[in-house]
Amino acid sequence: MSSRIETIEAIWRRQCGTWEKSDAACIQSFLAECLHRHLDPQDALNWLVEHRTALPDGDAVVSEALRWVNEHTSTGSPVSGIGAEREGV
Repeated sequence: MSSRIETIEAIWRRQCGTWEKSDAACIQSFLAECLHRHLDPQDALNWLVEHRTALPDGDAVVSEALRWVNEHTSTGSPVSGIGAEREGV
């Protein structure tokens, strides 16, 4: 197991404790700590997706995590300048 995954799992245990405590506040704290520790929130999101069947409401947890990642990273934003050369054609 990679140290990155071990770190993500340790953050999950610290912020959420158990799978059953996977509410919006726990998910936000989990992702915020990952970002604070310079871990890519997308990696944390992928980890959640891999473990969604262990969560009481896995689809809702993943949706909340995806929303958070899109709001707090550039993942959901278009890259500035891409396609600009085609504008006005």
